[in-house]
Parts: sequence; C-alpha cells; structure tokens
Amino acid sequence: MSTSRTVRFGLSLAVVAALGLSACGSDSLSKSSSSGSSSPAASVAVDPALAAKLPAKIKSAGKVVVGTDATYQPNEYLDTDGKTVIGMDVDLFNAVMAKFGVKTEWVPSDFSAIILGVTSGKYDVGVSSFTINKDRLGQATMVSYFTAGTQFVVAKGNPKKVDQTMPCGLNIAVQKGTVQADDQLPALSKKCTDGGKPAINPLVDADQAKVTSMIQSGKADAMMVDLPPAISAVENSSGALELLGHQTDSAPYGYVLPKDQADFGQAIVDALKALDKDGTYKQILTKWKTQDGAITDFTVNPKVTG
Repeated sequence: MSTSRTVRFGLSLAVVAALGLSACGSDSLSKSSSSGSSSPAASVAVDPALAAKLPAKIKSAGKVVVGTDATYQPNEYLDTDGKTVIGMDVDLFNAVMAKFGVKTEWVPSDFSAIILGVTSGKYDVGVSSFTINKDRLGQATMVSYFTAGTQFVVAKGNPKKVDQTMPCGLNIAVQKGTVQADDQLPALSKKCTDGGKPAINPLVDADQAKVTSMIQSGKADAMMVDLPPAISAVENSSGALELLGHQTDSAPYGYVLPKDQADFGQAIVDALKALDKDGTYKQILTKWKTQDGAITDFTVNPKVTG
C-alpha cells in the first residue's frame, strides 16, 4: 500500500454507542434492514438508469444483503439496541443503494468471512472498511469510496515507550483478517528480527472491541487499527488511551462485489459520483467526522501497490 497520502481526522467524533456494545462476530445477531427512512438516504432520488443495471438477484429481491463486521466504530457498529447496524459505511452505502431504489439488509459477520460470503452468494455485497489490496482484488471486484491509513493506539502517556516504527518484543493487538494482522504487523516483526531484535507478539481477535479492550486491560502494549476506529477508541476511553504518532500506509477502502460484477461496480461508481455532486457524500462523511477521508476518484478495481 502507498504511504504517499496521509489522512488527518479531527478528534471530535460523534459517539453513539460504547465500544462494549460492538460485540458481534458471527451471524447469530439480528439482521437489520433499512430503507434509509432515518438517514441521509431518505432524500436520495432513484435513478432509473442505475436501477436498470442491478444484478437480477438483487432486482428480484428488491434488497441488497450486506455482510459487515459490526465492531468497527464509527464505520460500522451496533446501535444501543444491540442489533441495528449503524455508522459511516452504513449511511453511505444506504444512500448508494437508494439511487438504485433498493433496500439494504445488514448482516453482522466475522470480518474474515465476509469476502467468502460474497463469493459464495451468501451476501450480495461486503461493506466493512475493506482496504483494497492485490490479494482482495484477486478474489473479488472492489469499488473505491474512501481512504484511510493505519494508526497505533497506546495507553495514555505511552508507558511501554512503544516505537511505532520498531515495536520489537512487544504485545501488539490487531483484528483478525485485517491488513494490520496479515501484512503490516508481520512485516514489522520481520524488520525487528532481521535487525537482531525480538519478534513482535501479535494478539489477534475477530472482534475489534475486544482488540481495543486488550490495551485498556494492559494485556496489549499497543494496537494497530484504521484511523477512524482508532480515534473512536480514544474518544470512548475516558482518557485512558491516546494516538501514537501519525497514521501510515494510507489506502482506499472498497465495496466487495462478486468477481463477475464489474458492470454493477461501475454503476455503483456512477451512484457515488452523483452523491458527491449533490453533496450527499460529503454530508454523510461530515456527520461521522470522517470527511478528511473523502475521495473523488471512485473506481472499479483501482490499481494498488500492496
């Protein structure tokens, strides 16, 4: 992934529910459906030309089944009722689908199972802060809509004196299946051992809220996570946590579609462009204080370096 673009988010995130409520990791939780009636999507007009480009399965059902890991506040997480999925990603994709005239049904899932769920037909789309990389592009069609990088979070005052460039021999918490767990942390650990220093000890969990709790409990010395949930974790910690340094490895997020749905992906690009033009896109990101991650080059299968 490229490090040439750095996104800076303000610390004043809108917080609707505590991280402890974000406890999903399987499909056992209640599904949440939305027609956009209580979100910015409510004012979005249907574009008949886009509606005509819906895949037959979605057109017939009148809804899009979305796989998501609802533990990633503020992007996708559970509301105070413990079952309704809310967040920046939710509002934005609801608005995108409103352009097609279909409802969204958000189904909580383990993050690492979402792409398989899309390719197997369990979900129509995966929307869960997926960083676009070559491995994922090899499995699915992806549509870029946002950008973010990796941020270290530590206990207030950084008592373990964590160096984000060389956290050798430390316990670093990451979410299972993420680029932090699969790519970045192993690369950092190799850098340590190549330099004759002890390897990093990864602490991995499928639930981002549990990853965050590892720092709060002292089990982890630091965590690596995308910047928006890093800021949210700090905001929810009552002063117990802080950001360390600046984010790195900024890269685009992408919607995950079946490999053979590039045409549908292009229609989603057209919907995003329309939402950007009429101000809805920026309105939604501003609502969640993530507007600095906005992009204008919405693309199907963009070229990435990692």
